[in-house]
Amino acid sequence: MEALSSIVGAINGVVWGPLMLVLILGVGFFLQVGLKFMPILRIGTGFSLLFKGREGQGAGQISPFNALMTSLSATIGTGNIAGVATAVFLGGPGALFWMWMTALVGMATKYAEAVCAVKYREQDELGNFVGGPMYYIKNGLGAKWAWLGVAFALFGAVAAFGIGNGVQANGVAQVLDSNFDINTSVTGVVLMVLTAGVILGGITRIGAVAGKLVPFMAVAYIIAGLLVLLINIGAIGDALGLVFTYAFTPSAAEGGFAGAAVWAAIRFGVARGVFSNEAGLGSAPIAHAAAETKGPVNQGLIAMLGTFIDTIIVCTITGLAIISSGAWTSGESGAALTRLAFETTLPGFGGHLIAIALSIFAFTTILGWSFYGEKCVEFLLGVKSLIPYRVLWIVAIYFGATADLGFIWLLADTLNAMMAIPNLIALALLSPIVFKLTKEFFASGGQSEEPGGAAAE
Repeated sequence: MEALSSIVGAINGVVWGPLMLVLILGVGFFLQVGLKFMPILRIGTGFSLLFKGREGQGAGQISPFNALMTSLSATIGTGNIAGVATAVFLGGPGALFWMWMTALVGMATKYAEAVCAVKYREQDELGNFVGGPMYYIKNGLGAKWAWLGVAFALFGAVAAFGIGNGVQANGVAQVLDSNFDINTSVTGVVLMVLTAGVILGGITRIGAVAGKLVPFMAVAYIIAGLLVLLINIGAIGDALGLVFTYAFTPSAAEGGFAGAAVWAAIRFGVARGVFSNEAGLGSAPIAHAAAETKGPVNQGLIAMLGTFIDTIIVCTITGLAIISSGAWTSGESGAALTRLAFETTLPGFGGHLIAIALSIFAFTTILGWSFYGEKCVEFLLGVKSLIPYRVLWIVAIYFGATADLGFIWLLADTLNAMMAIPNLIALALLSPIVFKLTKEFFASGGQSEEPGGAAAE
């Protein structure tokens, strides 16, 4: 295992090196400029469409609202609780600033992903709409780029077991064990049963469960987080000062915090930001491709809200809670650090709240990512692979719950980057189409949308 860890660690150092940061931030910034900062300026339009999108309009399996909730179910998970804490522990308070930067350019990336997903989606032999990077590479870039779509599907099918299964199951098992003395094996079995009850019903059932659980859990966590910030209101100004100061200057060792260079703040801020909101990974468009939507831009405007809600709202609350409570200098890391911040501020209640929130967040992430993984496998092997993949997914949960967390985090982090590379290349090449569709949409007052689908091309 040590040899394997060192190999994966070496690959991680390369794929999360300067090139990846330039790719993620560079492509996002390029799209944001090309869209004339529309994703930031039109946040209100996105929320308006989201409210109207509770009922589907057009072809697809799930409503636009449930498509976003499925996407959010996969992004609001351990990244928001453990990931933010890990970023602050390894990169200092300045890491939160770089998470924000990743999110602001990531809104444009997520918008472009959903636009391409709906425009180039297909219907499989079961009549379901399927889409995502592998399909917009195949249908948008042509045969000479087919290998890139296969590469994405391959990375996505394997990565799902890390980021969407193992990491999540492990997070739930560890937090329930430390808070409620529940054996990790028991947690693994219960998660397997609950997951089986949902994912065997396909995207319709996943969307229905996500549409109810995600809004509830997100609002509950936000309220609890705001309560922590309210109690620590006097320290918020200093906390924000630390975030902006240490984004550009090294953070000194303090208490149990070992100190961090600016590069660490940038690296871990961007890596954990992407791990949390998944902008650029190419995962979310797989869910948005199934939406009953009027057209690509409509769904893109809803999709970009996923990054805003996940990082600008939820991750910010977690990060500021950790910094303002003073817990960031304790030497704790991961979910234990977030738990300490909440427990310090809300004694006898905060720690249990984090345990419950993380468990629900992680469970819905397992559901969302099961869909992403199976669509990647379907692209490679056809619809006959769906049931075997779902069974394998359910069984893998038990092993994730009882495995070593360190290696799973490392593997998931590495595979994240491997997924992002083909997707970001495709988005850059398809950007003229995204800009054209967006310009036409707003020039017509939002009335010129055509239903997406490669068959309609």
